[in-house]
Amino acid sequence: MSVLWIILIGFVAGILARLLSPGPNKPAGFILTTLLGIAGAFVATWIGQTIGWYRMDQSAGFIGATLGAVLVLFVWNRLVVARRIPDPSAERRWL
Repeated sequence: MSVLWIILIGFVAGILARLLSPGPNKPAGFILTTLLGIAGAFVATWIGQTIGWYRMDQSAGFIGATLGAVLVLFVWNRLVVARRIPDPSAERRWL
């Protein structure tokens, strides 16, 4: 599969995940939205192969990538709320 195709599907899946997921939906930007979609595809593929939905040579489709991206975004928001990772939208104060 072409790298350009992976980036395009990841970007569209990331956009859909941000639209479907409630909350502030940070991180923002083209690159982070694309990485969100690509990470969602990897998560969906791993979960699908683990529970037997996909064979080891198969990967998640577009819907699976979108659902995986929603899951990744949910975990990201929970980590920000629990203050395990810094909020990228918080104002930084410089001394």
